[in-house]
Amino acid sequence: MKWIALAVSMVVMLTAVACAKSKPKPLIPLTLAPGAPPQAVTLTQRGTEAFSAKQFVDAKTFFNQAVKAAPDSGQAHYNYALALNAVGETEEARQHFIDAANLAPGDKVIWDSPALRPFGNPDVPKGPAKEHPYGTQRPTFGGGPR
Repeated sequence: MKWIALAVSMVVMLTAVACAKSKPKPLIPLTLAPGAPPQAVTLTQRGTEAFSAKQFVDAKTFFNQAVKAAPDSGQAHYNYALALNAVGETEEARQHFIDAANLAPGDKVIWDSPALRPFGNPDVPKGPAKEHPYGTQRPTFGGGPR
């Protein structure tokens, strides 16, 4: 009986640990918001099919055309950014992820997407670090070096 109870408790513990370490959600293209131009919707569907089949270059082409057909769609920019990121064009992807977030301020999927995390806060400028306000020289005592 003790062995059965021990085995059951081990299974329960392993299940709890497995559930606690949930996998991140896969990055999948989004459908366009209602009211999007029909051409953009069709291009998005075709891009989603290509993306799902891991044909990222084709997906990039379809999503780029969808962005041109619906330039004010945050979802279209997000999808295009996913495809750009998948083919390694990360700088352009970064800009489209930011555009997507700006165009769809209430879209929780876009704003909470792990795809945006590597790009950080868009308000923080990239480039060399600012000079330290107090300098970076070692202090000298007694009038400086001799």
